[in-house]
Amino acid sequence: MNLIDMVEEKQIKGDVGSFNVGDTVKVHVVIREGEKERIQVFRGDVISKKGSGPSAMFTVRKISFGVGVERIFPLHSKMIKEIETVRKGKVRRAKLYYLRKLRGKAARIKEAR
Repeated sequence: MNLIDMVEEKQIKGDVGSFNVGDTVKVHVVIREGEKERIQVFRGDVISKKGSGPSAMFTVRKISFGVGVERIFPLHSKMIKEIETVRKGKVRRAKLYYLRKLRGKAARIKEAR
């Protein structure tokens, strides 16, 4: 095992929830404002996952006041307290970028049974 693998192994979190593309998740993010810390929840659909190891990332999309908002989160970030799966989605794609063009009911993802 080389030095890079040893450093990367320390950065990987073991308690990352299991979720896939198409799932609706709540990401509990630590927000620092000056000396204060608070937890803010970002709820939306996972539209992509990429990478592996400590560099793994996932993108969550939600509609806020009629505007699409996407955030890209590092999977093993210390700023993420918890990833909670709200519902499992049934999709046939690895990346759901086509949802960006859809509006209203057309942008819904079917729930897996």
